[in-house]
Amino acid sequence: MTTLDLEAQSATRANPRTPSPRERLKLPLAPSLEHRRLQCYALLMATDSLALAGSMLGVGSALHGSLSMAFQHLLLLLPFYLIGALSFDAYSLPALTSVRFSRRRALISLVAAFTTLIFLAFFAKVSDQISRVSIGANFAACSLMLLMVRSSIQPLIARLCGPTAQNVLILDDGGMPVRIPHAWHISTRDHLLVPNRSDPHMLDRLAMFMTNMDRVLVSCPPERRMEWAMTLKGANITGEIIDQTVMSMGVLGARRIDNTGSLVVSAGPLGLRGRATKRAMDLAIAGSAALFLAPLLLTVALLISLEDRGPVFFKQQRQGRNNRLFWIYKFRSMRVAQLDSAGARSASKDDDRITRIGRLIRRTSIDELPQLINVLRGDMSIVGPRPHALGSLAGTKRFWEVDPRYNQRHSLKPGLTGLAQVRGFRGATDTEADLSGRLQADLEYLDGWTIWRDVQIMFATFTVLIHDRAF
Repeated sequence: MTTLDLEAQSATRANPRTPSPRERLKLPLAPSLEHRRLQCYALLMATDSLALAGSMLGVGSALHGSLSMAFQHLLLLLPFYLIGALSFDAYSLPALTSVRFSRRRALISLVAAFTTLIFLAFFAKVSDQISRVSIGANFAACSLMLLMVRSSIQPLIARLCGPTAQNVLILDDGGMPVRIPHAWHISTRDHLLVPNRSDPHMLDRLAMFMTNMDRVLVSCPPERRMEWAMTLKGANITGEIIDQTVMSMGVLGARRIDNTGSLVVSAGPLGLRGRATKRAMDLAIAGSAALFLAPLLLTVALLISLEDRGPVFFKQQRQGRNNRLFWIYKFRSMRVAQLDSAGARSASKDDDRITRIGRLIRRTSIDELPQLINVLRGDMSIVGPRPHALGSLAGTKRFWEVDPRYNQRHSLKPGLTGLAQVRGFRGATDTEADLSGRLQADLEYLDGWTIWRDVQIMFATFTVLIHDRAF
């Protein structure tokens, strides 16, 4: 948790109150609501199921004095209801914030489920065995119970997720004044926040404010919109630039919030399911690899230590997902006195800084294996854009100065290997062209991620572990 001094009117959670001039602002501004929303969806699904079960079993007991037939009907109805509820957004963000929307979509789903059952019974030629009184009583009871349950559970959902079920951050950078209820409003001037893509520490500072936010809106003058847009694209977040002309033009691909229009300029490349799948694969592979390669790792560590009695690992700050800085681990391959923590000088052939064991482990990519620690910690993934040193140069320019799209690579976790590496884009970047190919491959990887592509890249990596660009 980080704290910053808060100046007067620099931040307010829009409606509860305005902080005093000497109050301290805690970062992250708010806890993540993603898991709470999932819990609320599960809660709605469970209470809906209980409501239908109670209604149908109650009607069956009252009309027929037996629960067996009612239980059979419930087993038929419930799957169709849940499928309909998922299709008609009965478990969606609006269902968490509006009781009217929630009840209406639940009823629509119930009608769809009963209609489907009647339709199937007709084609199965068993409709004459279904009592119209039973159908009517079950539908009425289920409808009433769903309405009651959805209404009674709404206060609990509001307590868990808040009135909007989203964390929204508005960055005021001198644009038109915007006030959205229940959003965080931050003055960039008061907190010295600027969209400086050439300053990794500023990007890290911005990322601290954006942590756990579902949406970030920026209000700035037209001349700074492009800088903010390019900064947000690498932030793994739904970022929007306030533009009031959207309201009058009716632009497609824009959002309207109360009386404010905004252009959607970025969105995280992976949803919750994709992130969970990728993380599960990372843990399984990194954990297994760490155990399997333990003898090799210990042997290399011992050889490095014996050669010059220096530290085994080399740590260096890199930029990761959401532009956050993290420490990357490698086996040390250079002499201690000549380590380049900033990465301003790329290693070259016959580099006099590299030790004897260092030359071997660099050529075979063994020096990268300690990054399994980063994968297990969650800083990196097995497959993703390779993280570059902050001081890396392509020719005479910083990487982000060569191509304005460079920071888009930071919308995913960096990887041990990536599409650029298996295509041969490795080693020193002596010219701007050396960066362009690997950047294009990284952007291609971001566009249309699939788990099978990750698997293909991992297998392809084994063919380029030993390469002539590693020195």
